[in-house]
Amino acid sequence: MQNELSRRTVLQLLLAGAASTMTFPFDSRRRPWLFVTNSEGADIDVIDLERLEVVKDWAVGQKPHGIAAPAGGRVIYTTIESENALKALDAVSGKVIHTLALAGRPNQCAVTPDGKFLAVPIFDGDCVQIVSAEEMKILKTLPIKRPHNCLNAGTNQHMFVTSTGSNQVNMIDLKTLEYMAEIPVGGVPRPIAVSPDERTLYVALSGFHGFVIADIPARQVVRKIEFPALPAGTDLRPLLNTATHGLTVTPDGKELWAASLASGNVYVYDVASGKLSPKIPVGLLPNWIAFSPDSRYACVSNTGSNDCSIVDRQSHKEVARIKVGKAPKRLVAAAVEQKV
Repeated sequence: MQNELSRRTVLQLLLAGAASTMTFPFDSRRRPWLFVTNSEGADIDVIDLERLEVVKDWAVGQKPHGIAAPAGGRVIYTTIESENALKALDAVSGKVIHTLALAGRPNQCAVTPDGKFLAVPIFDGDCVQIVSAEEMKILKTLPIKRPHNCLNAGTNQHMFVTSTGSNQVNMIDLKTLEYMAEIPVGGVPRPIAVSPDERTLYVALSGFHGFVIADIPARQVVRKIEFPALPAGTDLRPLLNTATHGLTVTPDGKELWAASLASGNVYVYDVASGKLSPKIPVGLLPNWIAFSPDSRYACVSNTGSNDCSIVDRQSHKEVARIKVGKAPKRLVAAAVEQKV
């Protein structure tokens, strides 16, 4: 009996030790970091998602806007509005590795997982520029009216870019560096999200408190999802007529998380059931959402309260609110390989 108890005790200790190492499924050389652009400052804050605190603050240039990270966790890309530039940063130190001059004012950029291609929308230049990330060289400039956001859905073959001037989203073939699809969305597209199989497009529209769902192969909107009504008399003009902003599909494709900029809440849309969760209160003017590398947390930038909400995906509860710089907007999470 004593031997049996001893064996159970040893087993329990081993299981407890294993559980303690399973909180983050990456080796000890990698850290789960969140990178936040402070759009009215000149810096990027780095949040350690294990410690839930800011661990670094990088000076990158006035008005950083977009941010993107390939799968390797060694480099971060950001667009700097004041300089009309794209910068490649060392993901550990924040040191600027390369700077690329662009055709005009850049917005949200995107990068392929393999780190080969970047797409950068030039809002005041009516174009999107396709960049060789390895060479930091512009490969192609494609015309598009008032592009605002680029997105990569997790493949190395395609990019998406919104046209606020044509009320559509364009899909780019990275083999030909040409458009392969133009999807009308029934209004001015704000942020977008795309399912992992690249068949479903989710779009926030100007003036609409919710989002629309488009069938990419069919090139048409198939459904509208409306959030609970805003208080009567809510004025969207100070928000540039934007009621809904950041949209993000979970890595498994089962949920869409969406930020209600106007109400200060996040909603979760279940893809299988088509149902919307109760509201998840966050900070003021939630702008963008990114998932931690292990999908445990949804990270929300709150432009109006200068902080980031860290929300547990399973419980839908905010577990931390972390102060950052001035007017945080775009953010991205990555498992960063630490230098030894």
